[in-house]
Amino acid sequence: MKCPYCNNPDTRVIDSRPAEDGSCIRRRRSCDICGKRFTTYEKVETIPLTVIKKDNTREQYDRRKVENGVVRACYKRPVATADIQKVVDRIETKVFSMEEKEIPSSAIGEAVMDELKILDEVAYVRFASVYREFKDVSTFMDELKKILK
Repeated sequence: MKCPYCNNPDTRVIDSRPAEDGSCIRRRRSCDICGKRFTTYEKVETIPLTVIKKDNTREQYDRRKVENGVVRACYKRPVATADIQKVVDRIETKVFSMEEKEIPSSAIGEAVMDELKILDEVAYVRFASVYREFKDVSTFMDELKKILK
């Protein structure tokens, strides 16, 4: 593993342990040249997943898109970054556990909404308003009523 600080191609592993969610291995590494330490994560490579978008175009699944959507929904909310990462991990686990090569974007959107409903109701409503494309206040109010029940 190349050192991110000095680009030395040889670093050594100091400590290895499973990550919190158990889906990957966390490794602490040290560079023999500059002496700095850094963390890497080793994850099992999964089969490529294609997302079928609303307009029937297809694109490669991108975790960052899911993460950006959750972060945007949680903007200025009292939600820790670690909690956001856990939510994105759970969403990704749900998506890949479907064991499909192609998945509609709507399935990913629903998984995001399920997780946001538990994490933060305001973030859920924010995401739902964009995802479900609320056209007027009445559809927005209908979604709020579902939460209040």
